This record gives sequence, C-alpha cells and structure tokens, in this order.
Amino acid sequence: MNQKFTIEQINRDLNTKSISCVDLIRSCIEKIKIDALNDFISIFEDDAIEQAQKIDEKIKSGKKLEFLEGVPVAIKDNILVKNKKCTAASKMLANYIASYDAHVIEKLKNSGVIILGKTNMDEFAMGSSNETSFFGNVLNPHDKTRVPGGSSGGSAASVSANHCVFSLGSDTGGSIRQPASFCGVCGLKPSYGRVSRSGLISLASSLDQIGVIANSVIDCAISFNSICGRDKLDMTSFKSEILDISKIQSDVNNIVVGIPKNFHKFSIDNEILASFDNLIYNLKKAKIKVKEIDMSFMDCALSVYCIIQPAESSANLARYDGFRYGFDSKIYDSLKNAYENNRTIAMGDEVKRRILIGTYVLSSGYKDAYYNKARLVQLDIKNKFNEIFKKVDFILTPTSPSKAFKIGEKIKDPLTMYFSDIFTVSANIAGLPAISIPLKSNDLPIGLQIIGKYMDEENILHLSYNLDKKFINI
Repeated sequence: MNQKFTIEQINRDLNTKSISCVDLIRSCIEKIKIDALNDFISIFEDDAIEQAQKIDEKIKSGKKLEFLEGVPVAIKDNILVKNKKCTAASKMLANYIASYDAHVIEKLKNSGVIILGKTNMDEFAMGSSNETSFFGNVLNPHDKTRVPGGSSGGSAASVSANHCVFSLGSDTGGSIRQPASFCGVCGLKPSYGRVSRSGLISLASSLDQIGVIANSVIDCAISFNSICGRDKLDMTSFKSEILDISKIQSDVNNIVVGIPKNFHKFSIDNEILASFDNLIYNLKKAKIKVKEIDMSFMDCALSVYCIIQPAESSANLARYDGFRYGFDSKIYDSLKNAYENNRTIAMGDEVKRRILIGTYVLSSGYKDAYYNKARLVQLDIKNKFNEIFKKVDFILTPTSPSKAFKIGEKIKDPLTMYFSDIFTVSANIAGLPAISIPLKSNDLPIGLQIIGKYMDEENILHLSYNLDKKFINI
C-alpha cells in the first residue's frame, strides 16, 4: 500500500504549495476509478474540483489555510448532503435527493473540507460485510477477494486505499470499528449523544452514532473535533469540549487496563489471539497494570442487540413504503398489495429479515417477553460497565474474532455473520466510546478495540496513541 494520507501532511503540502488542491482532488478521484473497489456510490467530481480551485486561489493570494481546508473526505451514504443522492445503499432510496445537510455535514463544510462523494455500505446499515448493498459489495483494498467489513465498509476501504484522508461512518453495533479492523485503519465510535444524529438515516435510534475513520489516531481526534457538539435538532446530543490534541500526544501514566476473563472461549483467529496476547505481555513488561475483568455479558449484549436493533429498525423503516418515501413499483391494485410489492421489490433479504424480527418482538403478546426484557438487560449491562470502570480505566479486546473473510463466505449464515460483532456491540448497548486501531499482523489487518468510560474520548485516544507508538509493533 502507498504511504497513508494524514491531515497534517495535506495541510502542510497545500500551504507550502508542494501540491495544488486541484491536483490532489483529481488524483484521489482518478485513484478511486482505477482501484475499482466499489467503495463509492456517488462521486461529486465537478463540485469537488470547483471547491479545490477556490482553495488554490486562496493559497495564491497569500492566505494560510485552516487545518482542514482542502482536505478530501468521504461520507457514508446514509448521511445527508444537501442536493445529493442519499441511498442508504438500497433500491428503496436509489433516487432520493437530500433536501438538507446533516448537522455533521454543516460542520464539515464550515471547516472547509472537500467532500469527494458518498461511500458504499450495507443496505440501511444492516450487515457486517458490505455484501447487502443494492450497488454491489465493496472489495477490501488488502485483498480484493475479501470483504471490507460492514456496514461502513466503503468508508473504511476509501481511507485504507488513500482515496480520501478521512471518512464519516455510522456505528450501531460495530459498523465503524469492525471495518476499520478489516481494512487496517483507525475507527472511532463516540459516546452516544456526543455527535448529532440529525441527518443520519436512522437504523436503531438508541444505538446509532456517527463517527470517524482515519489513518491515524491523531486524525481521528482532529476529525472528531470537527463534528462533535450540541445540535438543537437532536435532543439526545449535548455540548462537549474539544479534545486536547497535545494531551493525546503526551505520555500515558498510572493507568489500569482491563481484559475480559475467558474471552478465548470465542472462536478467535489464532493470529489475532497471538497478537493480542503479545500486546498484553508488552504492557505488563512496561509495568502497566493489567486486570482481568468479568465481561461474561458480551454474548448477552449480542442477544440484546439482536432484539433492540431490529425492533427500532422495524419502526424507523415503516416510512419507506413507496408513498411517503422511496421506490414505487406501480404494480398494485390495492393499498395492501402496494405495500407488499413496493417493499418486497425494493428491499433486500437482510433488511426484510430484520424488519420481520423487529415487528415480531414488538407485537402484542411478545413485547414484554422480548423487547421490554431486552431493555432491562441493557440497563443491567450499563450497570456492569459502571462497576468495571471503578476498577479499571480502559477495556481492551480484539475488535473482531476474525480477519476479513472471503466474499460470500458468511452471507448465507446470518448467525455466524452477527457473531462478527461479539466484541463491539456492548459499547453501543451501553452508549460508551470505543475505538479500533491496527494491531501487528503478518498479512491481513487485525484490530485492537479500546472501550472507555462515557464521554472519555480524549483518554481512549490518548491511550490509543501511546499503544500505537510504543507497544503494538515491538
């Protein structure tokens, strides 16, 4: 792979006129086309070049660029960009044009970034491999016979392949962290509410969170700073402090990290186990305290996720009927027949499966047995995390039990596919921040997940930076 883009490098090269912004954007777009990873659903070529020309004119006038001005970014195609298609990778929304910018897009535009286009994803963000997209699966830049992970597979692949500097994704059960692991990049899922969800096509509203994917921990921090904060259109969002980049780059001291007891019981790839164990050995050797913690609720968290997520999806996707929103087959002679045909033709198998499950667990006679009980278990999981964080500062796990698997290997087995998120879903269930950073590997990338206390993004990035610089590659 080529040397990776960083925000600092692009800012320096533009300000020193080592490259022109137009040439940078043209090279990114050309590389997207040549690599043919199918990581983009749409490319905003004309708009991007026009904006790049304005950046070059500003540089020629002697003005210095702000840190993110001219930086090429990519946006997952379930986040609205005004006057551009937003498909959620579904036939249902294949021709939908967004009428407004998501809050995060408003903030990015104000920072001066150049949006290259919208990235491919699992349909309505339902999937762990990017194989459920109406527009075809994304290819992993490290091995085109393998998946990039999901559902933010296009966002992770675009960063990994140097098609952009950073990207936005959404994470409902691991959809930023797992593809970041598979593609060898960094992926940050913020605390629930720290980034506005206004303008994000909803999957499961109590679990969804917009986050960032980048080539470095510092770029994750910088890009996170550009999108976080209170939004009056999202009542679950709140005002938050900007991260201190200099603190993130300082040495880490007097911390206690927790690792789950008996997590080896899960079917984890041998190289992932060896790399993770080697990291823990290096930490202990450096006199960093490592404690075993009880996270036996991880498989419970996955079960809770498999009830809450479909239930909320069933409610959120009810609007896509061909009349209020979406594809209209025009093949019907009654209202009932219209709903059946529009949704049958325009939605994929995984979306239908989850809608049916969600409708079932919310139905009369079953809501108490399934959905309401899952909510009680969710509260218990949050309490368990609170107890764990009285003993440790951070939790370390592998991001995924496997490396990127072959295209087609798991798509016919939903339960095996869902197991890909065994280590990631609990952070969403509890609303906690978590990041995946690359672990040392021999061939295909693997990831290390760090889970932190609520609102503790700065410290998990601080630890991530130190692990990457001092412990992972020794």
